Amino acid sequence: MITDTMTLTAPAPRLSAAGTALFLDLDGTLAPIVARPEAVGPDPRRTRLLETLGRRLGGRLAVVSGRALPDLDRILEGRVPALAGVHGLVRRDAAGRVVSTPPHPGLVAARRVLTAFAASHAGLLVEDKGLSLALHYRLAPGLAPRARIQADWLAAETGLVLQPGDHVVELRTPGPRKGEAVAAFMAAPPFAGATPVFLGDDLTDEDAFVAVAQLGGFGVLVGAERATAARYRLDDVDAALDWLEALA
Repeated sequence: MITDTMTLTAPAPRLSAAGTALFLDLDGTLAPIVARPEAVGPDPRRTRLLETLGRRLGGRLAVVSGRALPDLDRILEGRVPALAGVHGLVRRDAAGRVVSTPPHPGLVAARRVLTAFAASHAGLLVEDKGLSLALHYRLAPGLAPRARIQADWLAAETGLVLQPGDHVVELRTPGPRKGEAVAAFMAAPPFAGATPVFLGDDLTDEDAFVAVAQLGGFGVLVGAERATAARYRLDDVDAALDWLEALA
C-alpha cells in the first residue's frame, strides 16, 4: 500500500551485476509511451542492451509487462526468455515453461460492450489481450471520466478486476499481479538467492515495487516524482536505458 510518506528523492545508484536479478517493465520504462500500443516495435539499442544484460546477469533478467506474451516477443525480438505478461496473469520462466490463468467468462460480455462503446466515441481504442481488455483514451483524454464509469460498471457486472493505468482502464481476469510474478521468478533458478530490482513507471508496477522490497531488493520508478513504494527514481526512458547500459 502506498502512503503519503512514501516519496522519492534519491537517484538510482549504480548496480553491480553480481547477485542482482533484474525485472523490467516495458512501456514507459524501456520504450516511450505512445498513443497506439501497436506502434511500439523492436529497437536496436534496446535489443542489444537486453542481450548483453541477459549474459551479464547469468540469465537473471525478466520483462514484466501489461502486454501479452506474443506482443512482448515481437517487440523484444525474442531476446528475453523469462517474461510475465498481462500484469502477471501469464508467465514464461527461464526454461520456457508457460503458466497462464484461465480467462474469466466475463470477458465475453465485456468485450462486446467495450467494442461498441469505443466505436461510438472517437479516439477510444480497445486492446484485447486474451486475459484482459484495455480501454485506451490517450487520443481522447476528455473521455477519461466516461471511460472510467464504463469500466467501473463492467467490473461490477462481470466480476472482472478493474486496473487503472496511464490513460487506460483495464478489465482483467482475477489472478496474479506483477508482484506475484516477480515472487514466482525469484523462487526458482536462475533468480533464486539474488537481490531483486524492479524498474517500472506506472501504478500497475507498485505491487512489484512492494514485492522486491519484501524480498530484500528495491524498486526504481521511471518518470516524475510521486508517492510510490519504489526507493529510487530515474527521470525517463532514456535515463533508464543509460542506467541499464552502465550495468551492462
